[in-house]
Amino acid sequence: MRHEPTNPSFVEEIERSFAKQTVMSLIGGELTRVEPGIVEITLPYRSDLTQQDGYIHAGIITTIADSACGYAAYTLMPPNSDVLAVEFKVNLMRPAKGETFVARAEVMKSGRTLTVVRADVHALTGSDQRELVAMMQGTMMCLQRPSP
Repeated sequence: MRHEPTNPSFVEEIERSFAKQTVMSLIGGELTRVEPGIVEITLPYRSDLTQQDGYIHAGIITTIADSACGYAAYTLMPPNSDVLAVEFKVNLMRPAKGETFVARAEVMKSGRTLTVVRADVHALTGSDQRELVAMMQGTMMCLQRPSP
């Protein structure tokens, strides 16, 4: 799906916004891809982010998927706007075990106010092992900031 951004500085704005997300620095999430309608966030495995069985906690997986969805939607929003999740559903497909986790979000339908986004979260192990651990479908809202 090809998307045309309306904000020529969307990459820089997303990078600035992502840097302000203290939760991402807390869990070690990194912004690794930003294109019109597509964003990826990568998270290395850390034992302090696991649940009782040693898998990455579902809340952590949901956090990177939600942020990836929000920023994917934001890539297509106009200047002077903010993005806010208004709903999402997560399917946890299998235990989140791996060395690295990648949440890849892509805009399915972009509207003036609401944008529907899908994210797949994969666990990576070694150089060629890749397993789908979660899927998210979300609706993101464009909030217009007052002009300066």
